[in-house]
Amino acid sequence: MSWTRPLLLTCLVVLSVITLFHGADSAAVSDKKAANPQGALRKVFMPEEDASSFFKRRGKRAVKTQDEINAEQRQRLAADERRREYHEEQRNEFESNAEEENDEQDERSRENTEQWREFHYDGLDPSYEYNRHTV
Repeated sequence: MSWTRPLLLTCLVVLSVITLFHGADSAAVSDKKAANPQGALRKVFMPEEDASSFFKRRGKRAVKTQDEINAEQRQRLAADERRREYHEEQRNEFESNAEEENDEQDERSRENTEQWREFHYDGLDPSYEYNRHTV
């Protein structure tokens, strides 16, 4: 158990370092902007009267500007184009798979027919089975 004592000592040192530097803002060089948190908050938050007037200015039934209408239309058209391309790709993939399956099925059918003909061929041409007359 010679490793328990150094492990315990290391954990104790790490814990003490963490508790000592827990109150520090950062280990990097401080910024002028970071020193003034009100400046950053001022950019994110607005006064209450501005916020209420913002929502009053633009309600649900407010008329949209032409730029907003154009942007929404562009987004709609882009989404339609992506949907169209996706469905076309899926359709092409399905068609190619179906064509491949049909080709494989035709090949298997042809091979089976060829094997049947070879097995039943008795040297007479046309084959005796199909041309025999009842006596």
